[in-house]
Amino acid sequence: MPELRKDPVVGRWVIISTGRSRRPTNFAPATKGKSDGFCPFCPGNEDKTPPAVYTVKPPAGAGAAPAWNVRVVPNKFPALQIEGGLERRGEGLYDRMNGVGAHEVVIESPDHGMDLADLPVEHIHEVMLAYRERMIDLHKDKRLRYVLIFKNHGERAGATLEHTHSQLIATPIIPRFLQEELEGARRYYELKERCVFCDIVHQETADNDGRRVVAKNDRFVALEPFAPRFPFETWILPRRHDASYQDTADTGEYLDLAALLKDTLQRLNRALDRPPFNFVLHTAPVSDGDLEYYHWHLEIMPNLTRMAGFEMGSGFHINPTPPEDAAQYLREIAAEAANG
Repeated sequence: MPELRKDPVVGRWVIISTGRSRRPTNFAPATKGKSDGFCPFCPGNEDKTPPAVYTVKPPAGAGAAPAWNVRVVPNKFPALQIEGGLERRGEGLYDRMNGVGAHEVVIESPDHGMDLADLPVEHIHEVMLAYRERMIDLHKDKRLRYVLIFKNHGERAGATLEHTHSQLIATPIIPRFLQEELEGARRYYELKERCVFCDIVHQETADNDGRRVVAKNDRFVALEPFAPRFPFETWILPRRHDASYQDTADTGEYLDLAALLKDTLQRLNRALDRPPFNFVLHTAPVSDGDLEYYHWHLEIMPNLTRMAGFEMGSGFHINPTPPEDAAQYLREIAAEAANG
C-alpha cells in the first residue's frame, strides 16, 4: 500500500508509491551530453574563462602534469553580479533589490574525461577544501547572507558543460529551502532541546536499525532520508554536531567527507548506470554562527523522474522507490562489486 511520510525537519509530506515500486534497472539510462570538441575548462584554455579567484596547484615534482588540480573562476554568465549596492525598494506591495551577489565555477579537475566520482579521494578532498575557502572569503562581504554550493551533473540535471565542475552562488537573502529547514529545526529544538539532525543520525546508525544507511565512516554517514522526494535521494551528514560547513577547523574531516562522497557516488553510478544528478550543500547562514539546532549536510538527488501536474499543483512529491529498498540495493551492489 502507498504511504504518506512526513519529513521531520520541514514537515513536508511525500508519497511513497509502493504500488509502482521501481528497481534501479527500471529507470531509463542517462544520456551523456555531446561535446562540440572545445572545452573552456580544459588546460590550455585558461584565457577563455575569467581569471581564477582560487587555484590548487599539483605537488612539487609532479612532472608534466597540468599547472592546476582545481580552479575556481567567476562564471562568465553570472546569475548575480558582485558590483553595486543592494538598493532595496518597494513598488506598491512588491519588493525588489539589485541582483548583487557572486557566481563562481569550481572546475574540479583538469582531466576532461574524469567525473567527480572517478577522482582519487585526495583530489576530491582538494575540491571540498576549495568550497570551504571560497565560502570563507565570500562571507567577508557584508552584503552577502548565504553561499550556496551545488553541482549539476549531466545534461538532464542542468549541466551545460560536460567537464566536471560545481558552482557556488552567494546571495543577499537566505534561500527559502534553508529558511524552512532552520524554522523546522528550531521548532524541534525548542520542543526537545536536541538537534533534529543529530537525532536522525543517532537513530539511523543505531545497532538495531540501519535500514536506511548506505555507508558510513568514523565522521560521516550516508543515508536515504525517511521521507525522500526522489528515488535514491541520499544525504551525507556529519556524525557529530556541526552547523556550518566552513567552520570545521580539522581538515582531516574534509578528507573523510571526500572518501564517503566518492563511495556514495560510485554506488549510485553502479546502481543507476551513471545517472544525472544534482547535489546541494546545506549549511547555516554566515550571520547565525554556530547554531545548536542546525546541522550542515549534503543532499544528492539523482535525476530519474520528472515532476508533473499533481506534484506541481499539490506540493507533494511522488517517489516510486522506498528509501529502505534503495539503501539495501546500494549496500548490496557495493558488496557485489567488492566480491567480483
